[in-house]
Amino acid sequence: MKTITIASALAVTAIAASPVLAQDEGELFDITQSSAWFNQQQAALASLAAADGWTTLEGGVKFRRTGGDGTGPAPTLRDIVSVHYSGRLTNGEVFDSTEGRNPATFPLRQLIRAWQVAIPYMGIGDTIEIAVPAELGYGPRGAGPIPPAATLFFTIELMDVMVPPGS
Repeated sequence: MKTITIASALAVTAIAASPVLAQDEGELFDITQSSAWFNQQQAALASLAAADGWTTLEGGVKFRRTGGDGTGPAPTLRDIVSVHYSGRLTNGEVFDSTEGRNPATFPLRQLIRAWQVAIPYMGIGDTIEIAVPAELGYGPRGAGPIPPAATLFFTIELMDVMVPPGS
C-alpha cells in the first residue's frame, strides 16, 4: 500500500513540476523560464502613461475610466456585482468575455485582487480598463488559458451592485 501512495505522490509531483509551455513561431518553450516573456509582461504595464488617462491604484493596478463619471452607486467588497467584461493577454488574445452573453454576477470579495481594488472606483454604468500585474491576477501559477506571471488587461462595465442577503 505504501508503494502505491509513494508512486501516486511521485506522479503528482512530476505533473506539478512540469513546465508550462507556450508556442512562439512554431517552437515550444517554457514561458516561466523566459526572461524575454517576463520583460514583455512588465513592459506592457510600464507603457501605460498618465497622459493617456491611466492612473495607478494599490498594488500597481493601472486604471482608466472609458465611460461614465464614477458618480453612480459604487460597490464595496461585501457587495455582489454584475458586470460585462472582457479579459485579454498582452498579445491581445481574449481569454474570457461576457460578450454576447448575460452579465456575470460575482461576490466582489471572491474575485482576483485587482478587481477588488479597481471596481470600488466605479459607479453603476461606468466602464473602465484595467491592467493587472501578475501578483494581483493569477500569479506565478496562472489559471486555465492564463499563463504564469501574466499581465492581464480587462474592460469592465459595472451593470449593477447588490447587497448580499443578511448584510
